[in-house]
Amino acid sequence: MSSIKIECVLPENCRCGESPVWEAATNSLLFVDIPARKVGRWDSLSKRVQYVTVDAPVSSVAIRKSGGYVATIGTKFCALNWDNHSTAILATVDTDKKNNRFNDGKVDPAGRYFAGTMAEETAPAVLERHQGALYSLFPNHHVEKYFDQVDISNGLDWSLDHKIFYYIDSLSYSVDAFDYDLQTGKIANRRSVYKLEKEEQIPDGMCIDVEGKLWVACYNGGRVIRLDPETGKRLQTVKLPVENTTSCCFGGKDYSEMFVTTAQDGLTSECVMKQPEAGGIFKV
Repeated sequence: MSSIKIECVLPENCRCGESPVWEAATNSLLFVDIPARKVGRWDSLSKRVQYVTVDAPVSSVAIRKSGGYVATIGTKFCALNWDNHSTAILATVDTDKKNNRFNDGKVDPAGRYFAGTMAEETAPAVLERHQGALYSLFPNHHVEKYFDQVDISNGLDWSLDHKIFYYIDSLSYSVDAFDYDLQTGKIANRRSVYKLEKEEQIPDGMCIDVEGKLWVACYNGGRVIRLDPETGKRLQTVKLPVENTTSCCFGGKDYSEMFVTTAQDGLTSECVMKQPEAGGIFKV
């Protein structure tokens, strides 16, 4: 592997940057800042960033086939119109849990928007446990609930052949796999494919590469790790100059760049002095 170059392309100081999504049509990176209630779009050509502010914590964003975007806002799946900054509710979950919010989400190869919930944190990774669940919003707006008792629903992606769904519940310190049926969206046979080591800290967002290997951002660990889900081995570690690495995605010209979101929340002012780029978005 040639030497890796890491640069902070967007020194934004997000409180909790998350959900990076490359939009090839506009050469842009979408992302959210959860507690700031903002969806961002960074133009990689002009280097300018635009924001849409919403009315609740926004935890993930995805591209909508019919135009515009979808996002998880509070406990709602919403459509997001970028041009007029409006949102429209598509579905609501966890209506009985007033302290819950969505966390990470991603669209499967058939157009279902998978996203999970968690209790609102009192500090990073400090929360009432087992309050979350995993859901998906189907293209016809049907909502499927897969399971509950989740602590912090987090990274998710699908194998290249779409037969395996990979999923992270952060406080299990594990990357899990399920058998996946693309026709129905059903999942089965949960198992762990990788257990994080102590210094890797908390597994957060995740994406898959063209070789079918997983990249997992390690919150509090200042790194993104590359895993082989078939052997359970870690293949590579990419360390970043900030502690709170939250998520990752591929993008850029021919998808040869990895974008990594980070967070500033939870750092002491002393830590922020040492990590001035905390909360920025990095390009690897």
